Amino acid sequence: MKNNGFVRVADLHKDFLMGETRVQALSGVSLEIEQGSFTVVMGPSGSGKSTLLYLIGGLDWPTSGSIHVDGEEIEKMDENSLAGYRSSKVGFVFQSFNLVSSMPAEENVSFPLRFAGIAPAERKTRSQNLLEQVGLSDRATHKPTELSGGQQQRVAIARALINNPLLILADEPTGNLDSNSGLAIMQLLSDLHKSGKTIIVVTHDSRIKQFSTNTIFLLDGKTVSEQTYRQATELMSQP
Repeated sequence: MKNNGFVRVADLHKDFLMGETRVQALSGVSLEIEQGSFTVVMGPSGSGKSTLLYLIGGLDWPTSGSIHVDGEEIEKMDENSLAGYRSSKVGFVFQSFNLVSSMPAEENVSFPLRFAGIAPAERKTRSQNLLEQVGLSDRATHKPTELSGGQQQRVAIARALINNPLLILADEPTGNLDSNSGLAIMQLLSDLHKSGKTIIVVTHDSRIKQFSTNTIFLLDGKTVSEQTYRQATELMSQP
């Protein structure tokens, strides 16, 4: 494998214990993602795609294998180092938005800055600028329950950008949205990619491929060819 990838994953394994049963979520995944790319990881439920995203994002440790992001060895970091890595280099976008229901959009966006020692006035300015960037400047004082699903996801994307991360990781960002809202969110992520961000999206929605510069296919915790993936998913869809 080359050594110039922004994200490099080598022989990655991740096992989980379910009762007394050991389940392999990832079984020797190796891949390389270049800086400034828009990578889509396709896979059905249970394929290991979210596990892969969480490991790259430093939300968990692998059972074995290595993860390099921007030259850092993520799998060797302790809790404190991982927290620093996540806050400085990674922005997360989740399917369920993960917004704080009691906070208006403006505070949800600026929330990560509370832990970075940023003054309240600066937090407000940054969050207002990002809400304008995602087209929600007129919704700054609205709480999540007062926003549509698509608007909530835009708030979540603004929050992911608040620390100006190098890498944006999105886990099924259109999964809870209707088709029109989902398309708008993917267009927004595409625009962020064009502005220079490195983006990794995991999904089972094949429509998202149109936005990608690179597509990786996962089945049963392993990378496979597109042909193998298509054949397997066609069989899964048969009654």
